[in-house]
Amino acid sequence: MPGSVTSKNAAFHSGGACRFCSTPLVHSVVDLGASPLCQKHVKPEGLRQPEQFFPLHVYVCGQCWLVQLEEFASPGDIFAADYAYFSSYSDSWLKHAQRYTHLMIERFGLSEDSLVAEVASNDGYLLQYFVEKKIPVLGVEPAANVAAAAREKGVRTEVQFFGLAAALRLSAQYGKARLLLGNNVLAHVPDINDFVAGMKAMLAEKGVLTMEFPHLQRLIEGNQFDTIYHEHFSYLSFLAVNRIFAHHGITLFDVEELPTHGGSLRIYGRHTEDGGRLVSDRVEALLQRERSLGMESLAYYAGFEERVKTSKRQLLEFLIGAKREGKTVVGYGAPGKGNTLLNYCGIRTDFLDFTVDRNPHKQGNFLPGTRIPIYHPDTIRAARPDYVLILPWNLQKEISRQLSYIEEWGGKFVIPIPEVQVLESLAWQEAV
Repeated sequence: MPGSVTSKNAAFHSGGACRFCSTPLVHSVVDLGASPLCQKHVKPEGLRQPEQFFPLHVYVCGQCWLVQLEEFASPGDIFAADYAYFSSYSDSWLKHAQRYTHLMIERFGLSEDSLVAEVASNDGYLLQYFVEKKIPVLGVEPAANVAAAAREKGVRTEVQFFGLAAALRLSAQYGKARLLLGNNVLAHVPDINDFVAGMKAMLAEKGVLTMEFPHLQRLIEGNQFDTIYHEHFSYLSFLAVNRIFAHHGITLFDVEELPTHGGSLRIYGRHTEDGGRLVSDRVEALLQRERSLGMESLAYYAGFEERVKTSKRQLLEFLIGAKREGKTVVGYGAPGKGNTLLNYCGIRTDFLDFTVDRNPHKQGNFLPGTRIPIYHPDTIRAARPDYVLILPWNLQKEISRQLSYIEEWGGKFVIPIPEVQVLESLAWQEAV
């Protein structure tokens, strides 16, 4: 079968064992070569030092159909004390968090007696809105520098990795959560069984958990290969997630499809023994849709790698053509997805003069692997480039509004995913 791994060469393509069901991983989805950790930005004093690269090879389990990377770097390596990602630097993400807060308070009747706990709470970007409503909160965040920023917002935060042992300690100290949430964290945990067992232990008897994560269907169909990086240990279908949570005694009673991060799911869970919340029709509808698409078959994943290679060639062809015409190209953003894209495509300062980012923790440093410098966004106005390559393409509307001034000199935006698109600034503004 094209794209699948045969028994003859399975040992050569071994991806270890599935992190959920322990089945040997032999079915390759895509091999993106080797890449450094995406948030390990190179400081100026480290420019003469070597970097460590890790394989970026995705497999699908033929038993439970969880799509995943091997664990080459530990969470401790990835989420170090000086972690560079701060959620609050995206205005659209803050609005998303604020809308979520209002929705949860209204739907589940949260009050001053309801503990809201967030796993991987980052810089308090979301819990701050519950604090405003006088609802008690607890953030659990492994990166100490990010947790410090949350505390400055008045968000009570514990610095630790979440799992069953942590859940038992936190529950004993603070009580169990009426609302337990985790946004863009489920994909980030190598021991997914320990993590979900912790969610079960932390959830109050009649409590509700919600989690948001990029939807595997959107990744495959939208050719979003750049969302594959070492922080993302797993790539999640609703079928696989439903199976994992059910195994740990949590019933998913509702699901929503969201536009965030190129297409995400928000799941709602309760204790299986809590029959108070009926399972929504949306749950079975999405499970059936994924089955109909063939997401539990090797054929569904067979052509993905070739589409990825085609996108790489298209982007390089555009950049080569732009440079031959004497055009200047710069980047916007220093996201994890950008590092996968640039390292896989071999794009360095020969194609991209620099990139910019609103996050001051990234400015003045260099992108991992490619060593492209990261500047303040004002640098774009000073440089007047012909093209701005938007690396966090999922925020392209927000960024294009921020940089609408590039139309003054005829600058254009370039979107790399799912395929290269060159957008006239005014035309883009009118389209949104």
